[in-house]
Parts: sequence; C-alpha cells; structure tokens
Amino acid sequence: MSARLRANGVIIAIDGPSGAGKSSITKLLARRLGYLHIDTGAMFRAVALMAKRAQIACEDDPALAVLCRGLDISFCRDGENCRVLANGEDVSGAIRSEEIGLLTSCVSARRPVRDALLAMQRGMGEAGGVVLEGRDIGTVVFPDAEVKFFLSASAEERGRRRYLELTARGEQVSLKETIDKVALRDRQDEGREYAPLRKAADAVDIDSTSLSMDEVLALMESAVRQKLAALQGE
Repeated sequence: MSARLRANGVIIAIDGPSGAGKSSITKLLARRLGYLHIDTGAMFRAVALMAKRAQIACEDDPALAVLCRGLDISFCRDGENCRVLANGEDVSGAIRSEEIGLLTSCVSARRPVRDALLAMQRGMGEAGGVVLEGRDIGTVVFPDAEVKFFLSASAEERGRRRYLELTARGEQVSLKETIDKVALRDRQDEGREYAPLRKAADAVDIDSTSLSMDEVLALMESAVRQKLAALQGE
C-alpha cells in the first residue's frame, strides 16, 4: 500500500529493544505533533500483571486467551501524562516493576495474547494521528505505517538508563544485574517464535547510545514533517 494521509494524519511506528527510550520519545513526539500516544508495551504489561494476579502461567495459552477476552485496556490523559487502565483500574505504576517486565517478555510471545492485542491496537490507530511504540509495530501491527523508526542503543547504555530509573524510585538493584536483565530481555524478544523483535526494512534506524533525548526527538520530528509535507503535496 502506498503512503497516504489518513483521516487523522499518519501512523508513526517506533520499534526497538527494551530500554532504548521508546516510551519517553513517543510521548514527546506525540505531544509535539498533537498526535495520540499508544503505548503498546504497556498493554502487554497489563496482560502480564493480570495473568500474575490470576496465577496464570505464561505458557497457558487457553487461560491467557480467556483472560484477554475479558480484559479491556485503555489510555486516559492526566495532564501531560497518559494513564493505563485495565478493566477501569489504573495500573500505570503496577506494570512498571522488573518482575512484570520479565513476565511481559514471556506473555507477549504467546499467540493468543498477541492476536488479542493486535486487534485492539489496529482499532486504536487505523485512522492515523497516532504514534505507537513496541517491538513489532512496523513489521506486524502496522506494516503499512507511513513513518517507521527503529530506535536502539547498546545493552550497556540501556542497562545504565534502567538502573538510574530504578534507583531513583528507591529500588535496590545493581548495575550489572540490570544490564544482564536487559540482555536477557533482548534474547527473549529476538528469539521468540511469534512476532520477534525485528527492524522493518523501510524503518529509519536511530542509535541513541550517544544522543540526547532532544537530539533523537529532533531527528524524528524532522523525518515526520518531511513525510507529511510530501504527502500533503501529492
């Protein structure tokens, strides 16, 4: 499908490994463009949290399918922030623990979960005017997205950023342990059978290891505005 303007603009897909800064950049880019930020990673984390509460093993596909059928995930604006709701409950904080992060990698590899959330994500974003971030947005969820980015950074840098985030919240973790967990998450995401982490062939590759958030944002905004100008001129 050729690139086009949709009803509300374009779809912007930002993929990349854990800790590359996707969530922060996506929020800023969406705000800058006046677009809706759809945090697909938070959606998978919400499923992982609910599975843990229900004591469902991450390999139990039938139980996960039932869980997803009864799960309503939505986002609501809270000032400049976006809250994640699961069946009406604000789970924005609960889904951000290290335990849920690792469980998410396992749960998100299960086909019933991915199929259920795929339908939700496509419904939220098909009219455009959205910025989505995750692991397979540009390859599986919206392969026809008008703008795609693959945001990465070295495992050491991503681990360092995560370590600073966790310690700022008062969690007792070591830098080495955090880097090791980032590397483990990479192996899980890249090696899973269904919808593994991959860079779309037409994605703009951005390595943020030595770039500031402002520099990454400027690169992305410039690329998006160039695409918008080109589509509006057609």
